[in-house]
Amino acid sequence: MIELGFVFIYGLLFGSFLNVVILRIPKEESVVFEGSYCYSCGSKLKPWHNIPLFSWIFLRGKCAFCQSSISIQYPLIELISALIFLAVANTYGVTTLAFFTALSFLMLLALSVIDFKYKMVPDSLNLLAIAFAIIATGSFQGFVLNLQNALLFAGGFTLLRFALSYYLTSSIYRAGLKTKTAWNKHYDRTPFIEAMGEGDIMVAATMGALLGVELTLVAIFLSALLALPVMVFVMNKSREEQRVPFVPFLAMATFIVFLYQSQILTYIEANY
Repeated sequence: MIELGFVFIYGLLFGSFLNVVILRIPKEESVVFEGSYCYSCGSKLKPWHNIPLFSWIFLRGKCAFCQSSISIQYPLIELISALIFLAVANTYGVTTLAFFTALSFLMLLALSVIDFKYKMVPDSLNLLAIAFAIIATGSFQGFVLNLQNALLFAGGFTLLRFALSYYLTSSIYRAGLKTKTAWNKHYDRTPFIEAMGEGDIMVAATMGALLGVELTLVAIFLSALLALPVMVFVMNKSREEQRVPFVPFLAMATFIVFLYQSQILTYIEANY
């Protein structure tokens, strides 16, 4: 019980740093060499203003200097990070394997928030997520297997991206042929349609390393189910509003499958 208490505290601390990463990387600011400051008034924060979770509660969600509101994102990310550490420790124990697995999930959490807020997926965080997932093992054979699974799903998603992009671009091209005239028949202005971002491919690699082949396939299917209601909701929206970030759904599905991996594998073995 004491060990889990320390795990929770470590999770809060890493979650606090994760907030810095989420805020600064999209702005191309250093996450190491500049102290924390208020984004409203620019005042440098004191150490007691940075106590994970508790500072936000004690300050009542307001800056100690200018009294501007502090986003609830800060305590939420810290709490979610602590819960991720606890969930992984509950599965693997307090081990090096659990530590690197938790760090990989934290990178997926950061990617999800950044993708949701800014519709961007930083390569630096994606590469860290993959690296942590691959080295989250206790043996050389496990390392090789994790690397193999990461490459397998990265390659599979790359082929899927190419096929879907080709199909969508070809469909628009064929539709455009109907509007060709003698004046523009030699000009092809068909835009290339990207069906999937490169960030999704790298997240798929992380999923493969974390979950293995069978469970990753389950997680991909689950992510599509989770995203379906949102896709239906934005169907009649503007083109910009129809750009739904998919990384949060992939990350959420990965964590859900991780939590229930034993039950899922038991069901698969019993029915297939």
